Amino acid sequence: MLPGVNEPTFLILTALAGEPLHGYAVIEDVERMTGGRVRLRAGTLYAALDRLRREGLVEPDREEVVQSRLRRYYRLTGAGEQSLEAETARLRAQATIAEGRLRARRTDLGGATT
Repeated sequence: MLPGVNEPTFLILTALAGEPLHGYAVIEDVERMTGGRVRLRAGTLYAALDRLRREGLVEPDREEVVQSRLRRYYRLTGAGEQSLEAETARLRAQATIAEGRLRARRTDLGGATT
């Protein structure tokens, strides 16, 4: 498992948690999930997929030819699922702490916001 994965890695793993996807579909899903805030470049995506494959977190699912181009699909492995679950729990715990501190701040300020 990878403690504290970076955001692009987290988003790639999240995209692949739904179903096997080819590279461009991962790019589109990440953009959709983030409301356009994160736009992965192809070079970044494929470097990340190669690294995640070496780490055993994703693996090729299948290949198909579409309009004379090879399209490789990737899927999450069991280790990838565990890593994504751990990172999700870590982020959730950090968000809970932040929310609690913001609530306390508002209470300390008498409900006023700055």
